[in-house]
Amino acid sequence: MGVQRDISDGSFTSVMALIQKCHQNIPERYVLPPFQRPNHVHVDCISTDHPVIDLSEMNHPAHRHRLINEVRAACNELGYFQVINHGIPTSVMKDALNSAEEFFNLPSEEKTRFASTDVHDPVRYGTSVNHGTDKVLYWRDFIKHYANPISDWIHLWPSNPPTYKEKMGNYAKAMVALQKQLMEVVLESLGLNASYLNNDIEEGSQVMTVNCYPSCPKPDLALGMPPHTDFGTITILNQSQQGLEIMDRDNKWHPVPFIQGALIVQLGDQMEVISNGRYKSVPHRAILNMKRKRFSIASLHSMRLEKKVGPAPELVDEQHPVAYREGSFGGFLDYISAKSISKAKYIETLKIK
Repeated sequence: MGVQRDISDGSFTSVMALIQKCHQNIPERYVLPPFQRPNHVHVDCISTDHPVIDLSEMNHPAHRHRLINEVRAACNELGYFQVINHGIPTSVMKDALNSAEEFFNLPSEEKTRFASTDVHDPVRYGTSVNHGTDKVLYWRDFIKHYANPISDWIHLWPSNPPTYKEKMGNYAKAMVALQKQLMEVVLESLGLNASYLNNDIEEGSQVMTVNCYPSCPKPDLALGMPPHTDFGTITILNQSQQGLEIMDRDNKWHPVPFIQGALIVQLGDQMEVISNGRYKSVPHRAILNMKRKRFSIASLHSMRLEKKVGPAPELVDEQHPVAYREGSFGGFLDYISAKSISKAKYIETLKIK
């Protein structure tokens, strides 16, 4: 079974291929309008606490209450936190990043076998966000693949590099187990039962988005990813170096510190809907580096493709009326196939004004 290829017009040029040609400058189609360019002066970043949560406390009854409070504060204030002592071996995290690097170092013809602009494809290699519709292109190559249950999808993943399926598969399975634990504490922090939506979470969708952000001669003019929120419940991010920025409630950007061995947890739109707006999905973007390429693996978790999700009934009352319509991951895909994520947000269509 193959994936749809949509490169017949010759418009597909990966950034990895591009950097062989451009040494001092970047093509005009990657240059953002001045007001969208990254501002590397972060005068406000010193005053922001970037929450780091020790998951080893999760199974200690005496400490769990404190952990839940820390998660609640992080979700309320920023919509993201980092986790340490999460139980994923360092070797599994490194192997996955190494297999990502090996994949992006393959010859172009190996990678373009998976190239497509159809966001519904279960395995899709591409560049920018969606190079078929983006007005300005983003300095990123990616491969995305569905992963849960892994037995349904892994046969579609790249067979080259030879260890890709094994190493990325081990990592994907570890992420499914971790997200179940994380969902429990996030739901508990909302005052919900830890087993709320348990079956839907168990059978939910997992999309592995494997990113390569090559070094960029003009990092002040371009971005690796535009400001956006993820649609799902939570996203777990593993990265090779710093490059993620999140936006706070005052619309200020903050670089997320790189902590060796930590994983970044971001709230998505589905969590905003479930919480009836108590928690907000976190806007984030990827900035670029002049000297080094960066790799990241985002494990995006949501309910099943067609499962509609609305606010938890326990979080609806007279003071907090229903603030969102039901939405699904499939509805989100249909929406972004027609619109640019940098211009319009699916979550806005779900809000009840």
